[in-house]
Parts: sequence; C-alpha cells; structure tokens
Amino acid sequence: MTIHPPETHEIDAFLLCKTPQEWVSQALENLDILLIDHAQCEKKAAATAMSLMHKHVDRPELLKKMSQLAREELLHFEQVVNILQERKIPYQSLSPARYAEGLRKAMRTDEHGRFIDLLVIGGIIEARSCERFAALIPHLDISLAKYYRSLIKSEARHFEDYLYLAELYEAEKPGKQPLKQRIKKLLEVERELIESPDSEFRFHSGAPSLLMF
Repeated sequence: MTIHPPETHEIDAFLLCKTPQEWVSQALENLDILLIDHAQCEKKAAATAMSLMHKHVDRPELLKKMSQLAREELLHFEQVVNILQERKIPYQSLSPARYAEGLRKAMRTDEHGRFIDLLVIGGIIEARSCERFAALIPHLDISLAKYYRSLIKSEARHFEDYLYLAELYEAEKPGKQPLKQRIKKLLEVERELIESPDSEFRFHSGAPSLLMF
C-alpha cells in the first residue's frame, strides 16, 4: 500500500517554489538526519511560540493561538523522538540549517515591523514544512508516510494562524509597505534559500550542492 500526500493547493499557491527533487533524493539517503532535524525543528517551533507569548502578554489572540501551537509542536517533538527510538537512531544536536537565520536576516529593524515579519516568517516556515511532508510521503515507508500525512493538517493550520495574526496586528500600525508586498518580499528570500545550493543537509536545507556528493 502506498500512502499518498493530501492536497496542499493553498500551500503550493502561497510558496514561490517547490522543493527540488534533488533534496527529496538526499532526504531519502539521510533519513536519520531528517528525523533528528525534524525533532529539533518541532522543539524550536514550540520555543518560538512560547517566546512570542512572553513578549506579547497584552495580545489575547496571539496568546491563545501560540499556546495551542506550542502544545502541538511539543507533542510532535515527543512523537518524533519516539520514532527515533523505535528506529534505534540516537537523538543528538545538529547544527542548524541556514534557512531560518536567512529569513530572519531579512526582517525589518523597527520593533513593530520586526514583530510582523516574525509572524510572517513563522507562517512561511510552517508552509514549507507542509510542502516538504507532502513531497516526501510517496517515497517513505508506510509507517513514516502515515505519520507525516497526519502532521500536514496541523502544520497547515499553524501556517494560517501565523498569517492571521500578522494581518490582525499589522492593522494596528500599518507600515509603508502593504502586508501583501512584505509577504512577497520574504517569500522571495525563502525561494532563494530553497533553490540555492546548500552544503549541509537538513529538513529545511536548500538544493544539495556538489559538496554533498
């Protein structure tokens, strides 16, 4: 039996590029690193949500959505750690991909602009995670494919929640650049990170470079 990926039309329409097939091939050759880094990504996502909750205690919509997101991401972290144990893959620290840092370098420097950009980047990362799960599912063993398929719904909701919050709080203090243009700018940065050669394989790494082979 083959597990097919669910439809992700909204995600595909949002992102400016698809994951390179070369990355999928590299992932299948490095499932241990993929799973370890996936666990780290879930833990970092929960930490980001908690950080936002600590910094924005006066924004109830953010508190509610980030609280739910943090709980779900920590549950996913626990689930991936269980998968690692089942597959006898030791969990360890990995150096981070350049992906998230590359996106954050593009953030505005003023306080409100940085806050909105951080929310947009959160949405972009969740969208890319969904797209990568869908790209991997047809090539994975039944157990892992089924698990990744189960994650897509929650990750897609996280993507929607982040963009909803960006729109909500951008309205408090509209910037010189309309939010849609700002999102497009950050998506262009994301596309460059995904399509350009990357010397280190990670869940969110770019196209494999010749140094990997």
